[in-house]
Amino acid sequence: MAFQLSPGVNVSEVDLTTAIPSVSTTVGAFAGDFQWGPANEIVSISNEVQLVERFGKPDSNTFTSFFTASNFLQYSNDLRIVRSLGSGAFNATTTGTGVLIENRSDYEDNHSSGTGSNVFAARYPGLLGNSIKVSICDANTTLLATWPYADDFDANPGTSDYVTRNNSNDTLANDEIHIVVLDTTGRISGTANTILEKFAFASKASDAKTDDGSSNYYKDVINSRSKYIWWLSHPSEGTNWGRIAGDNLVYTKVASTTYTLSGGVTAAPSAANRNTAYDLFSNPDSIDISFILAGETTGSTTITALSAIAESRKDCMVFISPQRSDVVDNAGNEATALETWRNQTVTSIASSYIVCDSGYKYQFDKYNDVYRYLPLNGDIAGLCARTDLQRDPWFSPAGINRGQIKNVIKLSWNPTPSQRDTLYKNGINPVVTFPGEGTILYGDKTFLTRPSSFDRINVRRLFIVLEKAVAKAARSSLFEFNDDFTRAQFVNLVEPFLRDVQGRRGIYDFRVVCDTTNNTAEVIDTNRFIGDIYIKPARSINFIQLNFVATRTGVSFDEIVGRF
Repeated sequence: MAFQLSPGVNVSEVDLTTAIPSVSTTVGAFAGDFQWGPANEIVSISNEVQLVERFGKPDSNTFTSFFTASNFLQYSNDLRIVRSLGSGAFNATTTGTGVLIENRSDYEDNHSSGTGSNVFAARYPGLLGNSIKVSICDANTTLLATWPYADDFDANPGTSDYVTRNNSNDTLANDEIHIVVLDTTGRISGTANTILEKFAFASKASDAKTDDGSSNYYKDVINSRSKYIWWLSHPSEGTNWGRIAGDNLVYTKVASTTYTLSGGVTAAPSAANRNTAYDLFSNPDSIDISFILAGETTGSTTITALSAIAESRKDCMVFISPQRSDVVDNAGNEATALETWRNQTVTSIASSYIVCDSGYKYQFDKYNDVYRYLPLNGDIAGLCARTDLQRDPWFSPAGINRGQIKNVIKLSWNPTPSQRDTLYKNGINPVVTFPGEGTILYGDKTFLTRPSSFDRINVRRLFIVLEKAVAKAARSSLFEFNDDFTRAQFVNLVEPFLRDVQGRRGIYDFRVVCDTTNNTAEVIDTNRFIGDIYIKPARSINFIQLNFVATRTGVSFDEIVGRF
């Protein structure tokens, strides 16, 4: 506090109420192939209905990505999705000329100036855009008589109140238009020629406002409210579109009112495209995630990339499934194929931040009325999320109590006990169907190859929570003095938090050291601060031995207990 130079009372306030913050542990992340939706940007999805609205229904090319995301959402309600595009993907346009608009930022940076001959473009890349038709009706009474969508509006367009107030020209300005966006083929809505959206009484005047002060300029109305199209340029018919009302103009009517979009192209992303999309999750300061879903992978490229992200962030885990060909239609050879895959294809990947399951499940696709095989990693990540919500992150997600898999018709293969032994020693967690008990995650190993506490999911997730929470709290010590007060404050901050975790069965014991033994003069002089936190993590039971000992009637139990 400052020194006072004259008599007076100085009141100051010091906040010493810093506490260990709660941290998110249930947020999923996934990059995949979808029919529709913004590309190469992170979108938050909380349920399957939103998934369909933003990224479209699954088809024969995108079902794996769709259901990986959907299956995770059966257990949790917080998933961040990036749509990945292959090279050659385009948005449909009014001229059929290939234009790629990935997302809103791309549009605003590169396509919003009104250049080019296209009047409209589909909102997102892909074939679905070819189903879109845009119809415009202005104040032309002849057009109103024949326009097929006139009955969908309350009144005819004419001159808006805003233009009337701001245009001194005696001639009616005729600035208003109605706009209809239709699904011509039914691929979007399910029914051909369905009206997807309509915009009434939008204005051709660039400064036009509604009664509530928001923009009524038709370009702004479309770009801010439409889910299906972008504005690219004014119609070539007519003049003065986009001029301000104060210019005292007549906004010439259009001669043609219908634009059918074409040229939209869907292109499946390569492994490199998906890795680029996953890179959007690499910065922990900009996006908070807990689980990365791999979806379907065919080799080590994506797994290696995802492992690098998790190892760098140190606050999330990656969930992978083996190659489809190893476990689907490979009867009798699955365990051997997975062992070969582990020891040859992904042998260089050994990380406690990776969790691998044993295969695929058979699931009903209600959108296409077919059954499909889907990788299980979306479900396994979902089990971890559900465990967080029901118990705590340091509980194992496996077993009968917490490891029940949803939406399973059957597994691609059901590992036998000997096959489970082969899988487990290779860090692959068996998923098993037991009669009368359901389909269960029957292992909780990570992909770490050396013996360690971190070869278990619950231990790795325990340390993620502890490190993430304590690191956030430790920021309050930055730029403070490295003295007894600050060190004691740090210890008093961390110990209650660890006692709480201990009381919730996460750890057996702990110790926090932050004093002159580890904060030596050299450490202090180099502007560093060291806190050593020792943890004895709780362990999940993986092996149960039950010994039933038969004895003669006259034998005392005290004589034999502990001898067998």
